[in-house]
Amino acid sequence: MSKKKKISYYFDFSEVANYFFRKKDPNRKTNFSIKAMHTVNKISIIMFLLGVLFIILRRLI
Repeated sequence: MSKKKKISYYFDFSEVANYFFRKKDPNRKTNFSIKAMHTVNKISIIMFLLGVLFIILRRLI
């Protein structure tokens, strides 16, 4: 990639999609704290993306 990054680089949401839709590891122990942390993280990501979308739509209208 050149020094000036392509616009598609900034709109690459594959990491976010992988975080939401990955399969659970059957060998990993689960506890309530980890589940609660991931739930809060998912809620905050969704709220952030909705806020960004709202700001973009408000600027366009």
